[in-house]
Amino acid sequence: MTVARTICLGFLVIIAIGTILLLLPVSTSDGTWNNFVTALFTATSAVCVTGLIVVDTGTHYSGLGEFFIVLLIQLGGLGYMTANTFLLLLLGRRLGLRDRVAIQQSLDTTEMSGVVPLVRSIVAMTLVFELTGMFLLLFIFSPDFGFNDSLWLSIFHSISAFNNAGFSLFADSLMAYAGSIPMNLVITFLVIFGGIGYQVIMEMYMWVRDRISRNPERVVFSLHFKIVTSTTLLLLILGTIAFFFTESSNSRTLGNADFLERLLSAWFQSVITRTAGFNTIDFGQMTTAALFITIALMFIGASPGSTGGGIKTTTVRVLASCTRSVLQGRNQVLCFERQIPPELILKAVAVVLSSLGVVVVATILLAITDPNIEFIQLFFEVISAFATVGLSMGITGNLSTLGQLVIIVTMYVGRVGMVMLMSAMIGDPKPSNIRYPEENLLVG
Repeated sequence: MTVARTICLGFLVIIAIGTILLLLPVSTSDGTWNNFVTALFTATSAVCVTGLIVVDTGTHYSGLGEFFIVLLIQLGGLGYMTANTFLLLLLGRRLGLRDRVAIQQSLDTTEMSGVVPLVRSIVAMTLVFELTGMFLLLFIFSPDFGFNDSLWLSIFHSISAFNNAGFSLFADSLMAYAGSIPMNLVITFLVIFGGIGYQVIMEMYMWVRDRISRNPERVVFSLHFKIVTSTTLLLLILGTIAFFFTESSNSRTLGNADFLERLLSAWFQSVITRTAGFNTIDFGQMTTAALFITIALMFIGASPGSTGGGIKTTTVRVLASCTRSVLQGRNQVLCFERQIPPELILKAVAVVLSSLGVVVVATILLAITDPNIEFIQLFFEVISAFATVGLSMGITGNLSTLGQLVIIVTMYVGRVGMVMLMSAMIGDPKPSNIRYPEENLLVG
């Protein structure tokens, strides 16, 4: 039982438990047993913080069923190892070396000495952001739904947003709040901070703390922080501009809105398409250009160590730096005056190629199981599932049973990561002292 196998099987166990809970009559609004595939799909989507649904969450599930869903979202967002470790710490159990190694690999950190404080910090940070989001959303929902209903709506949507899940208790997601500046800002605030990763938030917090206390030994931002923040900011700006110009003339989405609402909706979609499945416009009515922009942003996804999916911003930045080095005739890959290790470059290439392989295979399978659905819709659905985004062009509930099973597997693979899954299947690599001779070949 390697660390990779522990993590992959841990997610499967949580999905299985969630499926059983959502199958129960107490979880459905009409008090009958839930459909197995529907329960499995919802549990997988919640644990993998995706947000794709085959039934309307707010009407199909009871209050208890909604609680089970939000609990699965929270466990999936924290990650199996983080949630398990925190539970063990609450029970007073000491972590062994193997537990620390598992946490280190699941969080993609470089050291094991601060694993326990890191887990405590992650849980505390999660609660702070979710409680902040809950209080802010409470003021937005209260005028329309009253305090009691607004409290549950605020809790559910805050947890769903920070964990980049995209589940909503409204049938049209957040389309009713397309023009609400507070709603758009709060949800995007939660999604962005949930998607940049815990390490980046911690470095940001320490920098602010040192500035306030006027500490002369200020925090020096790591390369990871610089790459994540700069790449995220660039993608958010480019995405907003792209959505604004491609959809401003589309009367079915932004064409009839005023300038401020168009800009607000473009910003919201630019943030959401990275990993969260909320929407304030109908993606099924978007132009082909905007759909391909959405697919590209979804495939890139969020950042490592976050609640989001995709191939990650750091992967894209490393490969972009590789391309720049080739064009400049350099034999070293540099970023922010730091050299990128060859091991990270190889990992980035492996992540992209394996991810493309999963997307291609899943799209082919969906084209076989559901031949009556347009290709762009199937491709969009697969990318959304693999990148754990949760956006859809409205075909999820119309997929055949086999098609839904394909999406279930795709969501799971996208959550645990193709590299992690292959490591779990193959086992830990064995070191070798054999060195082979080099030989050139034609590339490109």
